[in-house]
Amino acid sequence: MSDDLHDDLAIARDVLTTEAAALSALGAGLGEDFRAAVNQLIAIPGRVVVTGMGKSGHVARKIAATLASTGTPALFVHPAEAAHGDLGMIIAGDAVIALSNSGEATELAAIVAHASRIGLPLIGITAAAGSTLGTAATIALILPPAPEAGPIGLAPTTSTTMQMALGDALAVVLLARRGFSARDFRDIHPGGKLGARLKRVRDLMHKGGELPLVSPGTTMDRALITMTAKRFGALGVVDGAGKLLGVVTDGDLRRAMGPDLLGRNVEDIMNANPRTIGPEALAEEALREMNSEIRPVTALFVVDDARMIKGILHIHDLLRAGLA
Repeated sequence: MSDDLHDDLAIARDVLTTEAAALSALGAGLGEDFRAAVNQLIAIPGRVVVTGMGKSGHVARKIAATLASTGTPALFVHPAEAAHGDLGMIIAGDAVIALSNSGEATELAAIVAHASRIGLPLIGITAAAGSTLGTAATIALILPPAPEAGPIGLAPTTSTTMQMALGDALAVVLLARRGFSARDFRDIHPGGKLGARLKRVRDLMHKGGELPLVSPGTTMDRALITMTAKRFGALGVVDGAGKLLGVVTDGDLRRAMGPDLLGRNVEDIMNANPRTIGPEALAEEALREMNSEIRPVTALFVVDDARMIKGILHIHDLLRAGLA
């Protein structure tokens, strides 16, 4: 290993160690001010406006995005633009989170004054309790003393990491307080791989005339015609009310193979205790069930709590949705 590589790794590890120590100190120091900030944010009827300048501004944008995506309506307002008309985006009923490590970013003045003028709660995130932001804030969340990482110790590194982590902590606590669920998360993340993972089974399942269903007493020669025509590799056996009594899969057919197979009744072959899934389950849950190590399957019948048939979901449906 060259000396240069050794130095590179040493510096990188020092950065991570420095920032990790700061996060530990931040976590240990959380107290009533943090709880008061959460109470304030959850009580407002409006949005959370997050603002900051420079690197703190980049962090503020991310905090606003995280809040909005986890059930707390939020937006970022650039402090330099606020004095040129964007103050109109901040209205009664909102709350403001302002970030400034020094607490002396002059660009924040317009937003701080506006929040005070219309009576908005102002949560300041700063390392300086006695700073302009620290004293103006309704609630000040003070970052613990910690050096910026790296040989020169000047570039915002540790401070912005703590800001980001504190924003995440606020967002996740608010998420928990609101009872915001994975299904709620899916509703505002419909795109991409994440959106696919959070789709509901009812959004992807086949139903109605597409379902491969037969009644008890159907002989296997006729059952196989239905099973082959529907192309799911599975067959549901339902009573007159539509309750699922059992399932026949390709695997069941192989296990029952014999000269008398076609003349036997379907209930002699079916699995009376098949794996099923509910229509409100997440598609990701369905994929996990299909990939079970005990007995993987390629299709699941969808039933309600009374085991009434609602649909069928095939692994190909998950593939088309971009999940698997």
